[in-house]
Amino acid sequence: MSPGAQGHLAMLAFSALVAGSFSLGGMMANDIDPAAFTAVRFCLAAVFVGALAQMRGGFAQGSFAAPWRYAVLGGLFGIYFVLMFEGLKTAPPVSAAAVFTLVPLLVAGFAWLLLRQVLTSRMALALAIGGVGALWVIFRADLGALVAFDLGRGEAVYFVGCVSHALYTPMVRRLNRGETAVTFTFGTMVAGGMLLIAYAWSDLMQVDWAALSGLVWITLFYTAFFATAVTVVLLQFATLRLPSAKVMAYTYLTPSWVIIWEFVLGNGLPPVLVLGGVAMTMVALFLLLRDDDARVVQA
Repeated sequence: MSPGAQGHLAMLAFSALVAGSFSLGGMMANDIDPAAFTAVRFCLAAVFVGALAQMRGGFAQGSFAAPWRYAVLGGLFGIYFVLMFEGLKTAPPVSAAAVFTLVPLLVAGFAWLLLRQVLTSRMALALAIGGVGALWVIFRADLGALVAFDLGRGEAVYFVGCVSHALYTPMVRRLNRGETAVTFTFGTMVAGGMLLIAYAWSDLMQVDWAALSGLVWITLFYTAFFATAVTVVLLQFATLRLPSAKVMAYTYLTPSWVIIWEFVLGNGLPPVLVLGGVAMTMVALFLLLRDDDARVVQA
């Protein structure tokens, strides 16, 4: 299998796993402080990734040189996850997933600034179509709300987190010095966990962990293992094999996966009109996954 095909397969799995955190997170977002939850999530994820690294022979010498790199990446990812759960307190999971599909457009901008990756005209068209589809879902197919830009608080909060996520993606390629995806993920999780513990220390001390519902613990394990450790490895694996904008094209699958998760969990389906926006994001995905990659212009 070619490196490009490996990257595409990794992102397909990424989109399915990420979607689960929207549905589960929406069901328990009001049961625990987002920063405290994310701090524990990152620490658990670091344990999982560290164990994986040991099974694969441990860390190479010099893997953690320039630790500030991991602090930057961990900080960006920490901001994203905290604001995601803060947003899910009020934003419906499908709507939040639609906000997530704006990430490729943001990534394209950051990729140009940091890596000088320039989009083809077709990729730019795909991002525009995906953006319109995302807005259609975010505003729940209500033209009046769209014209008035009546954006829910949860969606707005989560959008700020998505900006952090979008910056994170090209920064992986910019800061990587040959470390493996597992090593880079471990450093990111450890640094992010330390930053979040420092930020949310008082909240962590106030949480009555023994009184938390089973759903919170299920979500904590799922998000720590599948939606953090596994997806970060997949994202960093794919980022080193595909252009940044094409990597994040797979986020356009997230609303569709969330709809499936919501149905399986018994939370119903969105209105038919909203599905039109989801269909537009799927069109954007197929346009972005054509073979011609973004050109890279040497600075």
